[in-house]
Amino acid sequence: MKKSEILARVKAVCRTRHLACTTEQAYSAQITRFVEFCATQPPGISNEARVRAWLEDMAPRVAARTQAQALNAVAFLFRDVLEKPLGDLGPWARAKIPRRLPVWLTVAETQRVLALAQGTHALMLRLTYGCGLRLMECVRLRIQHVDIERRTVRIVGAKGDKDRVVALPASLVVPLAEHLQRVRALWEGDRARGLPPVALPGTLAAKLPRAGAEWPWFWVFPGRGLSADPRTGVVRRHHAHEDGLSKHLRAIVARAGIAKRVTMHVLRHSYATHQLERGVPLHKLRDLLGHNDISTTEIYLHVLPREVVAVGSPLDDHAGAVLAFPGAAGIPAAWPRPAAAC
Repeated sequence: MKKSEILARVKAVCRTRHLACTTEQAYSAQITRFVEFCATQPPGISNEARVRAWLEDMAPRVAARTQAQALNAVAFLFRDVLEKPLGDLGPWARAKIPRRLPVWLTVAETQRVLALAQGTHALMLRLTYGCGLRLMECVRLRIQHVDIERRTVRIVGAKGDKDRVVALPASLVVPLAEHLQRVRALWEGDRARGLPPVALPGTLAAKLPRAGAEWPWFWVFPGRGLSADPRTGVVRRHHAHEDGLSKHLRAIVARAGIAKRVTMHVLRHSYATHQLERGVPLHKLRDLLGHNDISTTEIYLHVLPREVVAVGSPLDDHAGAVLAFPGAAGIPAAWPRPAAAC
């Protein structure tokens, strides 16, 4: 089967199974690489051997998550597209999984960053941090997901296709209500112009063909212009593009003079760390973040300043002694250089 035929079938199966657009794109990219790799392999070897060789070839060059995504993609290819499930792959070289602690901002750094944000991006950044949202959870919010009266935000179909409810910060009630009034005017203008309705998740477009034109399904953060739907090609109002928000954050972090690599997910890490500092129980924080396993939430315990500082350092046990370092009392600032080697 040709590569183009395989990719066409991958696209069809992804859409039949209502996989996310990002999942379809990721699987298609990995399967393309796998098919191209197979073209370099000798004929006559088993599918399992081809997959194992491909995974081991990429192991030294990619992160563990990328390798895991590649395995999921080819497993999907053989199981759901070709309907020839893979057998046991046997032992194979896995990419190393480094243990990385999350980067987070202090409360003061967070305040400096948010103070520099402007326009709708300012509201989006405050909502992302204030609710502990992932980037796409923020940009994909619908009107019906925000309950200003009860001060709650409902996250629907998040990572792992899970739903959760978080508290809407009191300081965002008025700005968000004013924002939604402007969004309502935009929605009414779209309806008056007879524009196509917004896209609906999953099979809802078939079940509720008129729902996309209704106010509850409109975006909380709609895009400024119209764009073609990547799947259907219909030109309609999409949600605000995630890249614009990320670029705005990078710009204001640079202006704030913060020497950290700050992404949108760092705001979520900061939310989690600050909630623990406020005394929020770990199991409650797990629910607020939407984690499946509490061990994922426990990683934030390792970055809490009070927990780290409480351990202290043995250097402080000698606080009363004269410390022998250049410039200390009784120690010359310039140490004598060793004699040159013969």
